[in-house]
Amino acid sequence: MRLVKLATFAASLTALPFLAAATQAVPYFPDSQYQSDAASVQQLLGHNFGERISEPADISRFFEQLASRYPNRIKLVPYGKSWQGRPLFYAVIGNAENMSNLANIEAGMRQLANPAQLSAPEAKQLIASLPASVWIASSLHGNEISPADAAMALAYHLLVDQSALTSQILSNTLVYIDPLQNPDGHHRFVSRYYATVGLEHSPDRLSAEQNEPWPNGRTNHYLFDMNRDWISLTQPEIASRVKALQQMYPLIFVDSHEMGGDMGYYFSPEAEPYNPHIQASQRAVLNSVGQNNAKWFDKLGYHYFTREIFDAFYPGYGASWPLYYGSVSMTYEMASARGHHYRLQDGSILTFADGIQRNFVAFKATLESASNNATELLQNFYQYRVRAASQGEKDGIRSYIFAAERDRAGHQKLMGVLTQHGIAVEQAQEAFRACGKQYQAGSYVIRTNQPSYHLMRTLLDDTVPMDKAFIAKQEQRRANNLPDQIYDVTAWSLPLMYNLEMQSCNQAPRVASNLVGPETILAGNVTNPDAKYGFVVPWGDMAAARFLSAALQQGLSLRSSDLAFTHQNGKQYPAGTLVLSRADNAADLTARVTEFARQSGALVEGLDTSWVTEGPNFGSFNVPAVPAVNIAMLWDEPTNPLSAGSARFVLERGINYPVTAIRPAQLRNADLSRYQVLILPATGRGSYQQALGNAGQQNLRQFVARGGVLITLGNATSWLLEGESPLLASKQEFQVSEQEKPAKETRVPGKVLAEYSEFEQMLKPYQADPAWVPGFIANAKVDENHWLTAGIASQVRSLYVGNQIYQPLRISDGRNVVNFAGPKELLAGGFVWEENRQQIAHKPLVMVQAHGRGQVIAFTQEPNFRAYVDGMHLLYINAVFRGAAHAGALR
Repeated sequence: MRLVKLATFAASLTALPFLAAATQAVPYFPDSQYQSDAASVQQLLGHNFGERISEPADISRFFEQLASRYPNRIKLVPYGKSWQGRPLFYAVIGNAENMSNLANIEAGMRQLANPAQLSAPEAKQLIASLPASVWIASSLHGNEISPADAAMALAYHLLVDQSALTSQILSNTLVYIDPLQNPDGHHRFVSRYYATVGLEHSPDRLSAEQNEPWPNGRTNHYLFDMNRDWISLTQPEIASRVKALQQMYPLIFVDSHEMGGDMGYYFSPEAEPYNPHIQASQRAVLNSVGQNNAKWFDKLGYHYFTREIFDAFYPGYGASWPLYYGSVSMTYEMASARGHHYRLQDGSILTFADGIQRNFVAFKATLESASNNATELLQNFYQYRVRAASQGEKDGIRSYIFAAERDRAGHQKLMGVLTQHGIAVEQAQEAFRACGKQYQAGSYVIRTNQPSYHLMRTLLDDTVPMDKAFIAKQEQRRANNLPDQIYDVTAWSLPLMYNLEMQSCNQAPRVASNLVGPETILAGNVTNPDAKYGFVVPWGDMAAARFLSAALQQGLSLRSSDLAFTHQNGKQYPAGTLVLSRADNAADLTARVTEFARQSGALVEGLDTSWVTEGPNFGSFNVPAVPAVNIAMLWDEPTNPLSAGSARFVLERGINYPVTAIRPAQLRNADLSRYQVLILPATGRGSYQQALGNAGQQNLRQFVARGGVLITLGNATSWLLEGESPLLASKQEFQVSEQEKPAKETRVPGKVLAEYSEFEQMLKPYQADPAWVPGFIANAKVDENHWLTAGIASQVRSLYVGNQIYQPLRISDGRNVVNFAGPKELLAGGFVWEENRQQIAHKPLVMVQAHGRGQVIAFTQEPNFRAYVDGMHLLYINAVFRGAAHAGALR
């Protein structure tokens, strides 16, 4: 078949990269030789690359046509669906021989990932025979548009190009292309972008095209930044992707993103700090891949940078998670046109086609690196898995043990999530003793001699330490009023965020046990279903909350005890326990309770009598009825999309209770009488004072006075302090400072500075905001005598992000129901600046203040942060439902 050589045409254009991308066919790679009789991109896609931003449906059709035309060289694999039902799929591309043997190759990789099941000769044979593999993951953020089209360009190129380099790559490398990781967000961006376009595309930064409306296309349907979800697996897009990756363990993982339009192109190696569980062999490959990318970027005249911004410390990035199963993963970031054209600061124009072309070149260069180092990559992967299991035997921690004495639902969810990560979890079938402590049957054991050792340590340890030299550098930057270089949170320990107790043990206990499966919810049950009086549901976990949600939505009548009580049967029940009597409900109560228990995972107990021997009787005012509430949530600007999304998600997907989103323009003067609860998420750009104005503030004040519950999350709490009669009698604090108030005079008395520290002290402002905290896990103490904390442990852990610190409420104004621990106990995990640690100590995390018949409940930090601080979720649910039960709204 006749070939067309493109190198000569392109050579004259490479010195002008913007012009090149705009005038030559995309994709371009030197010495490419395309089949002359191959279908064109125009025929397959309906437009050439760079002429239009492709919709999710267009991308699916494009790959389907490639699979139809080249069935022996490309395979499409569906692996899940987005929240809105759009398909998630990846394409596998290789030469005909490897594709015909694909199932065996992937099985071989799974064998190599489990070295305990392999002999040394078997491992050696697999390493010699298996191809390398590269996974290209594109557009996890839906408004980062060029990676998705570049993924299509790469697939087309690999199937149509007959050059020696492409043939070499496909001879020993399988290419996995996940073209669109976030189809819902991408569709949101594309549809809104083209709705703003006029006669021609505008490159102006002020144009509507360049300024997306809230919530923009970055996030998925529930407004999650999925590039932070890889440890918690709350979103189906990420959870299904993690499962897919464990079918073949690709050796190189590229997560392709976009960044600000003026920033050029970024690829590995990453910035400091590095997670200490990343191995030297992985860092070496990151460097070599970066150097090979640089070779081609230099040749084509494309600018790039490395190391300066995007770190490899937080494990929840797509470019981090695969590192902990032994792959090499990396972030690629292209300057974004955020549309078709974008005017740079120097006046030149960046185009959408430029982004496609540069991503394509980076992808192709990475494939070359994999092909040239296939055997080394396979050997590194195998050795990583071998050494990880061995290190688990030697590092002093032989097992992690969860006694599981409370929060059955929380333990089940965490163990299911860890299993989904590829970590083997066992549940003891008998009592046992380990490390000087007795454990009951049902306790969980995680042995560290697993290939997933480094992932296990990263997810379970209280703190993954940052390099001391890096921290010293950040302190020096702060002293010079420069921002720190910590890119994300410094703590993410899943046991701490679930508020579960875990023991690290230097023994591997011998105990009969069963492997735990990936299920995060197990069926509940009902004991004594024919009970004469009715049923109780002990409160204290999310299973009980799911039961409450189902019961309320199906019209059941129930109460919830503010106090713990002891029943005549001799059992003690915690505060918050739900009570459902037969007298208050229909004759089919048993059948409905049984079904709700099965679905929710709740443990329900039947009672033959209501007699209580200690604590309140069920008819007491301390056992109020829980109403079926209507929940409203402020939505749209200036709400922070991430806060709004996670707050809605925890209610709608955590316990299956609906939420009505209301925009500020409607909320200002809306009749809120239909709603019992209103949630104000944290703000992003702008303020609630500006968005709601005096009319909105007065409307919400009246809502509370009539018996409504107003809940604020994170920095939304500051809005409660506004106005002459604030809804919360707290104050926001400045940073603690010894600096004197500046004098108004132009001349002041002289002062001798005997020490340099005195000079540094004079540089500090008189009043300034506290230093920004990138994110640590804080211990907080719970007032167990308040109805809001019913069923909550005596201590909770909250993620602390930001710099807002509030004074506690006076006892005459309200209650501080959860307070941060003292300075010595505050830090549960991660890193916090010393002055913040001192100032945050003992300050309120949750405050309650009554107004008229209603009340304000203020969370000074986000209880739903990324929906992965599971140990705070029940407190949030208490605020909604128990808050409404304690408000005086007429119903």
